[in-house]
Amino acid sequence: MSVDPSPRLGTSAVEVRRSARRSRTVSAYREGDRTIVLIPARMSEAEERRWVRVMLDKLAAQESKRTLGDAELTERAERLSGQYFDGRARPASVRWVTNQNTRWGSCTPAEGSIRLSHRLQGMPEYVVDYVLLHELAHLLVPGHGPRFWRLLEAYPRTERARGFLEGVVAAERMPHQPAAPGE
Repeated sequence: MSVDPSPRLGTSAVEVRRSARRSRTVSAYREGDRTIVLIPARMSEAEERRWVRVMLDKLAAQESKRTLGDAELTERAERLSGQYFDGRARPASVRWVTNQNTRWGSCTPAEGSIRLSHRLQGMPEYVVDYVLLHELAHLLVPGHGPRFWRLLEAYPRTERARGFLEGVVAAERMPHQPAAPGE
């Protein structure tokens, strides 16, 4: 059994449990703030590292598919504001909308309202968090000047989330190939 105390994908630790009875299968589950990964005892350390990454990604994908309601979205925005902006960004409302097909989110600072595109639902949590933080930052700084981007530097996954969203946009612009016969 090994424990990785470094945070990964929202968990504080990863615990690997080896089993002699387990021959081929690998599984993982969350237990409080810890992720438990079950692997065969004969697996090498390199295979263990690879499977831990695979299973963490798989759990994150499953968790991101759970759609947050507006109430959970508001709670998340409040938590992120506290964590990254010392609670200074206080939205009056945070909600999903279906009429934003060309932008990921929007903010009306005068009203304190934040709207996120329904297209974000099912994306990784760090991407939704980035878009929420982006809109929260607009409650503090209206434009996209240097002060605005300095606020977002506090979020360690800003560049990764922006890259993910750019990839989604690029994929949407790709020409769709017709399916091969029999697919």
